[in-house]
Amino acid sequence: MLIDPQGIALDAWKKSISSGSASSPEQFVRAVQEARPGSSVFVDCTASEEIPRWYRGLLERGISVVTPNKKGNSGSLEQYRALQNASGDNGAVFRYETNVGAALPVIHTIKSLMQCGDEIIRIEAVLSGTLSYIFNTFASSNLPFSAIVRDAQSKGYTEPDPRDDLNGKDVARKILILAREMGLAMELADVQIEALLPAECFSAPSIEQFFTALETLNVDFESKKQLAAADNKKLCFVATLDNGEARIALTAVDRTHAMYGLSGSDNIVMFTTKRYNTTPLVIRGPGAGAEVTAGGVLADIIQCFKS
Repeated sequence: MLIDPQGIALDAWKKSISSGSASSPEQFVRAVQEARPGSSVFVDCTASEEIPRWYRGLLERGISVVTPNKKGNSGSLEQYRALQNASGDNGAVFRYETNVGAALPVIHTIKSLMQCGDEIIRIEAVLSGTLSYIFNTFASSNLPFSAIVRDAQSKGYTEPDPRDDLNGKDVARKILILAREMGLAMELADVQIEALLPAECFSAPSIEQFFTALETLNVDFESKKQLAAADNKKLCFVATLDNGEARIALTAVDRTHAMYGLSGSDNIVMFTTKRYNTTPLVIRGPGAGAEVTAGGVLADIIQCFKS
């Protein structure tokens, strides 16, 4: 890491950082807090559970925080509320649009609806770009399910261990954040996840042994796909927030449903509200990818200076 109160030349940072010290999140944050730089933004692009512990102290010292890291807002409800309360202290703001749906304006839409007095009745969403890609490909392919998951891994669409996507926990964190943005007092354990795979797949001692176990499920997944297709339906991994309850499950949707037309790694969020009742408000677009996420992070940084 490299810390220079005078600033770091952007055309020479690679050379300059060679004279830096060993990276330490604690020392880095402490240095930032002690310097108390004005009009500054702390940007966390990690997936770490450690870094969000520092957000509150930064905000309280007037340093804005921007992050796509979901761990802060999907940790304990106490932590979530503390961060919300700290936002605005000394002019600092906490922005995290990219927590859900990459750069799609999902959180912004919830805030706008709530601020304008609308009532959100129900949310239906596909919130994993990885699982969207896997099931969209599975629907239009003759390849077995395990082969599609392996292909997605080889292309870098999944985490290094695909089970980190297939266990549904990433989606659970996202729907939890949306629930909290609506004002619901929920914890991660309150989100019901209907397991995609049996326990033996998740407990396999290696990734290769996981794929061996997954291959035994190809017939089952093919049967589910064919059963859905016989009713002109398609399989989607859907998160639902309704009547104060959050649930995630593999769901068959028909041709009239907005999720039926998803392709690639698209995400979709459907809001049924008091005003958008007959026809839900729909947000759809790329839900993963470095370029769109980086654009969303940059947009949040810019908004910090407009607040």
